[in-house]
Amino acid sequence: MISIPGGSTQVEKRAVVSACKAAGATDVYLMEEPLAAAIGAKIPISQPSGHMIINIGGGTAEIAVISLGQLVVYKSVRTGGTKLDEVIAQYIRKEYNLVIGDRSAEDVKMRIGNADKESAQQDVTLEVKGRDFQTGLPRIIHISELEVCEALQKPLKSILDGVKEVLSLTPPELSSDIVDRGIVISGGTGLLRGIDRFFTYHLGVPCFIAEDPLLCVIKGVGMAIENLESYKEAIR
Repeated sequence: MISIPGGSTQVEKRAVVSACKAAGATDVYLMEEPLAAAIGAKIPISQPSGHMIINIGGGTAEIAVISLGQLVVYKSVRTGGTKLDEVIAQYIRKEYNLVIGDRSAEDVKMRIGNADKESAQQDVTLEVKGRDFQTGLPRIIHISELEVCEALQKPLKSILDGVKEVLSLTPPELSSDIVDRGIVISGGTGLLRGIDRFFTYHLGVPCFIAEDPLLCVIKGVGMAIENLESYKEAIR
């Protein structure tokens, strides 16, 4: 079983199947990533009620409303964990004239990254080492959690805009289900501190981090393989 991006065309799906069979596979099953993430997050996707998931990976954020094992509304936003790393590096270069690598930017995000302005603190700081942009010499700075939070707002708001668009296209009866059940956040970027509070504040709908968000997709694929009949609506 292969997870594929939501909204993949029939041509793209056939290409994946052909590649798998060329590699020696006999039976090939496809499942769209938002559905796999929802299964891994223990969302009962086969029910007639509506469920919403925001699956934020390294390169994209996939936003979907799911009902009866199908994607009812779907949108992909080209913003993910890698983009968050980029804006942190850009902020440090602009404000401190310091050049840092991708790994250092990711470390800053993981250690003091915070999406929620209300809880981000100025006195929580992290030592960052890099190269001075003008002199080319090594230099050390200290950046605060609040500064990192401010830097992350723009890419996070691009994901937020995608979520709002999906909600605006959701049928009213499913919208009421989402208000009652809340929105689930999965993917590696779901580990960013305060990201659930960020979406809850801006959407007015409760948002929750899935259990073990980084592994939701792979767990969902595994559960689907073991229960093909139960998830037949979601499998292509």
